[in-house]
Amino acid sequence: MKRILSLLVIMVMACTLFLSGCTQAAATKVGFIYVGTIGDGGWTYAHNEGRLAIAKELKVPTIYTESVKENQDVEKVIADMVDQGCNIIFATSFGYMDFVEKMAGKFPNVKFLHCSGYKTTANMSNYFGKIEEPRYLSGIVAGLKTKTNKIGYVAAFDIPEVVRGINAFTLGVQSVNPSATVTVKWTKTWFDPAIEKEASKTLLSEGVDIVAQHQDSSAAMLAAEEKGAFAVGYNTDMLKMAPKAHLTAPIWNWAPYYVDQVKQVQAGTWKSSSYWEGMKAKVVDLAPLSGNVTADAQAKVDAAKTKILDGSLNVFAGEIKDQSGAVKVAKGAVLSDKDQLSMDWFVQGVVGKIEPKKQ
Repeated sequence: MKRILSLLVIMVMACTLFLSGCTQAAATKVGFIYVGTIGDGGWTYAHNEGRLAIAKELKVPTIYTESVKENQDVEKVIADMVDQGCNIIFATSFGYMDFVEKMAGKFPNVKFLHCSGYKTTANMSNYFGKIEEPRYLSGIVAGLKTKTNKIGYVAAFDIPEVVRGINAFTLGVQSVNPSATVTVKWTKTWFDPAIEKEASKTLLSEGVDIVAQHQDSSAAMLAAEEKGAFAVGYNTDMLKMAPKAHLTAPIWNWAPYYVDQVKQVQAGTWKSSSYWEGMKAKVVDLAPLSGNVTADAQAKVDAAKTKILDGSLNVFAGEIKDQSGAVKVAKGAVLSDKDQLSMDWFVQGVVGKIEPKKQ
């Protein structure tokens, strides 16, 4: 009888735990707001891989809305997701920030996580990664590969996130090739393959032999392939899209962060925060170098990556000069996180301008 009672107790406890887990999973629904399409092969595709990881690992329902403009449309999408039962919403583009902040105030019981911004509230976090670390490494690859010493960079908007990446890439280039320059062409869009491709073609017509990018699609790389030039991708490993042009790419891995944040919400331990980690946290990395890259370049990249991971190399350690030649970071000093996150100047070696911000 005691053995039977013990078995019954164990069965009741197991059922209770199982039902608790089911109830917890059922109470969680996650929404994703995308600026592009999940088929872009780049930025949105990478975020969607994180969404799929949540669905697979945590068995919770997820929904998403593609091609949401960075305007008040965001508010309508958020309201609709809340109506559908979402209690966690990831908004994955910089321009969503103010609208997410507004809706976070309207829905205090929903957890909002905004990518690449800088605002937080009690129920709104911001998050990004130190993509400048692998961008620096990709700069080493480009600096060793260029024959003309003219490298192009197709870039979306002149905000700190993009400027910081251009600077890190250029510092990587010049660490192995001080004679090389990086010419920036602004597109004023995150995702418009036609505009991205045209900007790349313009750079190639001006004599660059490698094109890098801060854009959401592979269009800039495809233009390089068509012209017989080389390219550095972004967001995902773009080798299959342009195998003759592809050198490497700084890439994102959002799954660990996304899964962790949902787990924290489920456990009741989630708190608003500003997340900004690098290669050591595995949220960012460098795609494998293609066959278009020499063994010497691979060795130099491996050495620099090891130093970044062990902390002996900081991408923004001085001496660093701006375009005018003025010292912005003294030798032996390191640019602070605050100054990196608000960066509004180009390093020496960048050809291009940052438009003055309207007051």
